[in-house]
Amino acid sequence: MRFLNFKTLVISASLFLFFQTYAQQKSNLTQYVDPIIGSAKHGHVFVGANVPFGAVQLGPNNIMEGWDWCSGYNYVSNTITGFSHTHLSGTGIGDLGDISIMPATGVTILEKGKKGEEEKGYLSTFSHANETAKAGYYSVKLDKYNVKAELTATERVGFHQYTFPKNAKTPHIILDLIEGIGWDAPVASSLEQIDATTIVGHRNSKGWANDQRLYFVIKLSQPIKNWVVYDSTVVKNDMAVAGKKLKASIDFNAINNNKLQIKVALSPVSIENAMLNLKTELPGWDFASTVKSANAKWEKELSKVKIDASINTKKIFYTALFHTMVAPSIFNDVNKDYLGTDKKVYKNANFTNYTTFSLWDTYRAANPLYTILHQDKVNDIVNTMLAIYKEQGKLPVWHLMGNETNTMVGYHAVPVVVDAYLKGYRGFDVNLAFEAVKQSAMQKTEGIEYVQQLKYIPADKVNESVAKALEYAIDDYCIAMFAKALNKTADYQYFLKRSELYRQYFDQDVQFMRGKMANGKWRTPFSPVKAKHREDDYTEGNAWQYTWLVPQDVEGLIGLFGGDKPFVNKLDSLFIVPADLGENSSPDISGLIGNYAQGNEPGHHIPYLYAYAGQPWKTADLIRKIDNDFFTAKPDGLCGNEDVGQMSAWYVFTAVGFYPVNPANGAYVFGTPLINSATINLSANKKFQINVIGNSVANKYIQRITINGKAYTKSFIEHKTIMNGGAMEIYMGNTPSKLWGINGADRPVSGK
Repeated sequence: MRFLNFKTLVISASLFLFFQTYAQQKSNLTQYVDPIIGSAKHGHVFVGANVPFGAVQLGPNNIMEGWDWCSGYNYVSNTITGFSHTHLSGTGIGDLGDISIMPATGVTILEKGKKGEEEKGYLSTFSHANETAKAGYYSVKLDKYNVKAELTATERVGFHQYTFPKNAKTPHIILDLIEGIGWDAPVASSLEQIDATTIVGHRNSKGWANDQRLYFVIKLSQPIKNWVVYDSTVVKNDMAVAGKKLKASIDFNAINNNKLQIKVALSPVSIENAMLNLKTELPGWDFASTVKSANAKWEKELSKVKIDASINTKKIFYTALFHTMVAPSIFNDVNKDYLGTDKKVYKNANFTNYTTFSLWDTYRAANPLYTILHQDKVNDIVNTMLAIYKEQGKLPVWHLMGNETNTMVGYHAVPVVVDAYLKGYRGFDVNLAFEAVKQSAMQKTEGIEYVQQLKYIPADKVNESVAKALEYAIDDYCIAMFAKALNKTADYQYFLKRSELYRQYFDQDVQFMRGKMANGKWRTPFSPVKAKHREDDYTEGNAWQYTWLVPQDVEGLIGLFGGDKPFVNKLDSLFIVPADLGENSSPDISGLIGNYAQGNEPGHHIPYLYAYAGQPWKTADLIRKIDNDFFTAKPDGLCGNEDVGQMSAWYVFTAVGFYPVNPANGAYVFGTPLINSATINLSANKKFQINVIGNSVANKYIQRITINGKAYTKSFIEHKTIMNGGAMEIYMGNTPSKLWGINGADRPVSGK
């Protein structure tokens, strides 16, 4: 027998570890995530470092140049003004951007500066060639200072690492509590140096969130040589300073190993809790290890869906899945303390509190996606909404950092709560939940008072009357289903009638949903293509787009058109008639195919409506076109606002082959899969496997389906079927099937 010597053993072990690491890296799903996708044009996505659903979104801010900088960053920019710790992703309004830090060298400059006059400010230019963005990590070289900036994060702590050039003159940072994004402006702030390496403070601001309160602790790896705080133009050398507009320059001696590390912990409650968050989540200084940990957290979440597809599709898919987990974001401390909407501190809550609910968008697909992939978070999200109900007297509309912004129309926390209940989630007070959803529908505002009387909303009394009414009808359907499940017969019958009020807005003569005046006459003049942003009968849309917003009763809508054939003819026209929106239309109406707008959420269900009329192959045609034209792996790879995960949730569902047209009936309508296979990991011991046989560019039509080996002829799949686990085979072909999805009994149903 031949024995290996020690050197041989060491080499063998090293080779084994190398190949093991290489194999792991090759199989990692985070390699397909590119946070830059959607950062150009109207995507408005967050670019920077975070972990799934984290309270910290640490990333660069550009010079603000307009609407497309709502997240603080747009790919067309070449300027960075600093790295701040809170950001929105994909919204149409800008806010946050709290606690900006900018590393610098040389003479201290206190003004941010302007584009084209970079030498006059502390901002710096940068090149995308020197920029890296990954899941949980961001880095860039700042041209002006030759400093490499690297960022990573835990849930509540941002971790900076700045590598300065050797022998850098006067290395320092600018700590800016004035700068914010969009509407954000400081109201009150404070800074205090409590020891040689620690600064604490708070920042209150007013913006889209009317009263945002944030506390922080900043821990430095190098002792402070000198610091000066500026309150507007007043210089203060005190150890503790309070004021409205604070900015500090912090100087250091020669930087050890040329690296300066900074940890910034956040809390919505107190400085003491920020310190606890720092001590609990990031006590050490191992930057590389923190990057690895952030990557592992993303890998764990992304691994809930494993697909086989082309590299390009994997990049689009996993980046989309990544984008669905930027928010809602954690809004409590490690001890479960959080700040309520009523500005009271709630101690040691028995649930994880969240914020950033873009419900007009996310109720359509993002929240239903969570009921499959994030079962551990659904009860917490509902409990957060019920807590908000108790704090502010109504469920959230568009909730941000302990504030109700009341943005957009509808009361769309309702479908989120109801969908959770109907899918079997019970980790919340069901009686309180029904009380809350019913209260939403009984408010005396925004035209709801007319709906309560089973009347239409007069267009000359209430702005955006058609959009509001159609959205209310969807929510009322959900309340009816909740009431039915709870055996509340009177409530069920009442809200079911309200869910059918959409019929009041359908003009049979022109076959569009349109505004009706208080005198009972249709508003004139009428143009189905024109759109006036937030100043007509629709919300970010026109009559062509809103006529289809009846996902709760597609069968009833088909009946209004007179049956399948006229319905399909009209639906065909939507994708053909040229859009002529007018000069004052919303920039949100984007990603156009005819008058269909993939770039805005109210239309996301429309391509799937063909299945309800027995022609699902037309859905397949549209999905392949939308996939080809509007979702790419480039910086401009989104055709509209990401809207806190909804644009990407549409893609995630669509890619695996189905979509939740009705947001709360537990049915997902088939389209055409964009993958070869997908494994949905439901739990440690249960998965749902999707195998697509014969999929290709030409073979885009479903021919037949089997589930667990048995023929399946329905053109939709139920939530419970997926959650039971098993295997589904989808057989594809190059011509529409005459055997699948045509029989009326096989069509999707709304369910009443």
